[in-house]
Amino acid sequence: MPNPPHTRDHRIDLLRGLALMMIFINHIPGTLWENFTSRNFGFSDAAEGFVLMSGIAAGLAYGPAFLRGTPSLAAALRPWRRAFTIWWVHCVVIGCILAMFIAANHLPGIADMAYRRNIILAVDDPVALLLPLLTLGHHFAYADILPLYVLLMIAAPALLFACARAPKATMLASLALWFAVGMLKYKMPTWPTDNGWSFNPMAWQVLFVAGILTGLALRQGRRVLPINTNALRLAIAFLVVAALWNQVPVIGAWGGHGLWMLHEYAYVPHVFTSFDKSFVFFPRLLHILALAYVLSALPIVKTIAAAPRVAPITLLGRHSLPVFATSSVLAYAAQLIKALTPSSAALDTALIATGFCILFLVAHLRDRQRSPKLGLAAAV
Repeated sequence: MPNPPHTRDHRIDLLRGLALMMIFINHIPGTLWENFTSRNFGFSDAAEGFVLMSGIAAGLAYGPAFLRGTPSLAAALRPWRRAFTIWWVHCVVIGCILAMFIAANHLPGIADMAYRRNIILAVDDPVALLLPLLTLGHHFAYADILPLYVLLMIAAPALLFACARAPKATMLASLALWFAVGMLKYKMPTWPTDNGWSFNPMAWQVLFVAGILTGLALRQGRRVLPINTNALRLAIAFLVVAALWNQVPVIGAWGGHGLWMLHEYAYVPHVFTSFDKSFVFFPRLLHILALAYVLSALPIVKTIAAAPRVAPITLLGRHSLPVFATSSVLAYAAQLIKALTPSSAALDTALIATGFCILFLVAHLRDRQRSPKLGLAAAV
């Protein structure tokens, strides 16, 4: 059932908190624990879910001004203030990462890691890379999702206006842009190296728009997609197939071959038969939308989200920006430690557990800063 228009939906905070935890684990490659994150049980991963939920949050936070009619200029441009905040947080994150690599560049293996993470140019000549970094023209691997949010929040006023007045047409236009960009494989350019954006904003916008429509519907006390028994069964079946595809090698091999046959002999566009993350190709897009539909339809998710035992995770989701920024820096620190230390399950566990403790502390301190009266009980 949809929430009343002004009731905070703890499911969003819980799922966003879980996504943040999985993103942190996935950003420390080579650990035992990355085998248990969502990307191993489906076609999409936590990044798709996080962008979708960011769109939902934008619709909930900024949507009322657009639903009431033409908003004032100040109300309409509120997302731009958020975009500026995300931009300077991103600058702080890349500054911290760059400082770590400059300090450790003389150690064995670190220069090679800096090259593979697209950091070496900034290490060699930080002054020359200052402008590309500040203008989002150059991205570090594992720290390249916040630029996507900056552009999405800059576009948010126009998207909110369109979604509030012509939701179906806006969703169709968003899908058309996603399809065209995927077919052409057009990449957002980067400089001075022409690698292109890892998270192509013109493709990923489709998840943000779907999220905005969901958030606006929640604000109006309704569902953007009604619960249909047959649709729910199909979505669950698809999620099961995706999980088996990833976990059972034979099924994955046959499935991959089947998609290749469709592309080669039935001329089905690669947008529908590939899994490119940069463009959120169809299997990834369909998977995250099916997962969101199922989770939104199960009453138990709402019950779990309201349970005190998961309050620390919902706290992470409620303060996603400082938590994500901290996790990006911590993940790189963990990568450096792993590069300089013999690998072991104990080390992986210690790094991730320590990181989680710090992230919970950041969320708790941020919560106390916003609501001092809540005290320690808010996080326990």
